Amino acid sequence: MSTAEAGVVPAEVAAWRCDPYTEALVRGGGPLYLRRSDGSALPLDVERWCGAVDTVDAALLDRCEGSVLDVGCGPGRLVAALAGRGRSALGIDPNPTAVARATASGGRALCRSAFDPLPQEGGWDTALLVDGNIGIGGAPGRLLSRIRSLVRAGGLLIVETAPGDVCEHMTVRICDERGRLGDPFPWARLGIPALLRLAERAEWTRADVWEADERRFVALRSAAGAPVAAADARPPGGRTAQPERSATAPRAYRTAPTTAEAAKSSAQSNSQRPANGCPGSPLLDR
Repeated sequence: MSTAEAGVVPAEVAAWRCDPYTEALVRGGGPLYLRRSDGSALPLDVERWCGAVDTVDAALLDRCEGSVLDVGCGPGRLVAALAGRGRSALGIDPNPTAVARATASGGRALCRSAFDPLPQEGGWDTALLVDGNIGIGGAPGRLLSRIRSLVRAGGLLIVETAPGDVCEHMTVRICDERGRLGDPFPWARLGIPALLRLAERAEWTRADVWEADERRFVALRSAAGAPVAAADARPPGGRTAQPERSATAPRAYRTAPTTAEAAKSSAQSNSQRPANGCPGSPLLDR
């Protein structure tokens, strides 16, 4: 029996199924935070994720090529907008409520981790890591290698980065306005310089960098024909990908918050302290 059949949730995705996050999705808003171990917090922009695309999102979607995979799609505003344009797009997210919202809004989405088996592996024209999703699993180098295995040779990856020259590995918990906390899980934040250094190692080349309405983006191009080593595409901690699961069916269990997949958004000013790790160190390069 597979872990999916047994109702076991991989540790790296369970935190995003916890009650505070799911309740915020149902409400369509926060406040919701990622709280660090030192007590500082990163706000999660749930209202924006649950809304329609804004002008910054629309300009980002204009840059997408061919078929689009949105990794950590949340409630699906981007895949819904792409579907409205007649584009082929798929969102993946570990939270069933987020996936349900995405499909109800007209997008196509599956309840999957970035490291689960996915449709069209190696064939996507564009992949998206926006709203802070470069932090998935706390190992952005490994995530970049995994995404490279999902897009075609010469494919495009658009990443939203943190402001400034940030390179930070941290442990966080999902927290709501009532102080309810999920279990700790690893996360990462990268600014543009750190992202570009890691991208080069993962055999991505810089295509463009831009800023719009205080949001920062990098477009990367997959090296044509670059093979992806199996070890590079494994999830953090060396776990193998989980078997495929039903796309939208709700689980028959109630989860308690544990560890992560996907986080989002810009940090409060107190997050601009010296980085806790950088490319080339075991913290961010594992």
